[in-house]
Amino acid sequence: MRKQEERIVKRWIDVAVATAGGHTDRGMLTTRLREIYQALQRSVAQDGDTSDLRGLLAELSRTQAREGFTPSETAVVVFGVKEAVYEAIEAEDDSATLRGYVWFSKFIDDLGLFTFESYVTAREKIIINQAEQLLELSTPVVKLWDGILAVPLVGTLDSARTQVVMEKLLQSLVDTGSEHAVIDITGVPAVDTEVAQHLLKTVVAARLMGAECVISGISPQTAQTIVTLGIEFGDIVTKASLAEALAYALRRSGTQVTHTAGRRVVVGMERT
Repeated sequence: MRKQEERIVKRWIDVAVATAGGHTDRGMLTTRLREIYQALQRSVAQDGDTSDLRGLLAELSRTQAREGFTPSETAVVVFGVKEAVYEAIEAEDDSATLRGYVWFSKFIDDLGLFTFESYVTAREKIIINQAEQLLELSTPVVKLWDGILAVPLVGTLDSARTQVVMEKLLQSLVDTGSEHAVIDITGVPAVDTEVAQHLLKTVVAARLMGAECVISGISPQTAQTIVTLGIEFGDIVTKASLAEALAYALRRSGTQVTHTAGRRVVVGMERT
C-alpha cells in the first residue's frame, strides 16, 4: 500500500467519481480520500486500530448526507479502495500478497458497513432538524394590532406542533407585552378531542402569562364536530372568523370599533 500509494489513490478516486455519477467535486473528494488512505495505512500498520479512520469515515458520511448522496453511493466510495488495491496486487503477481488481500477485503467491508450506518444516523439528524425548522416556519405569530397577536394554524395540530405554538406564542407575549391573542384554526382540517386538548393547553399557558385568548375559524362543520364529541371550551371565547375575533379583541383592549353602512369595520385610535 505504501509502495503503490499514488497508483492506488488515483484509481480509487476514479472509481469514486464514477460512482458519484458526476455530481461531486473531484478536488474535494481527492483531498478526503487521500486523508482517509493515510489513516487506512496507519490502521493496517497498527494492527487494526481504526479510531482515526472511523472518525474520518463518519465525517465523510455526514458530508455526503448533506450533499444529497445516497447511502449506497457513500458506502461504495469506501468499497472502491478494494478494487484499486486489488489491481495493484494483481500487477505484482505475488501470491502471498494476494492472500493478505482476503483479510484486507473483510476489513474494508466492515468499514463500509460503518460508513453506511454513519450515513443513516447523519441523515436522520438532518431530517429531524428540517422537520423542526418546518414547524417553526408553519407556526408564525403575527402582530395584528398594538397588544394583539394572532397565531394562524394550518394543517394537523399534534403534540410536537402544540409545543412549538405554545413556546412561540408565550415568547411573543413577553417580547411585545401583548394582552390578547387570537388562535385561528381556519386551516386546521379536523378538530377532534386531541386537537381540542392541545388548543386548551395553549390557551391556559397564555392565561398564565396574563393574556386572554380567542379561538377563531370555527366553521359550521367544526362546530357540529365539537358538539358531537362533547368537547367543552369552557369560558374560552370562540368566533367564526379572524375578523370577528380581531374586532372582539379590539373591544376588549379598549379600542373603539364602529361600523359603516357597508359593514366595514373602522377602528378608532381613541381609547374608551
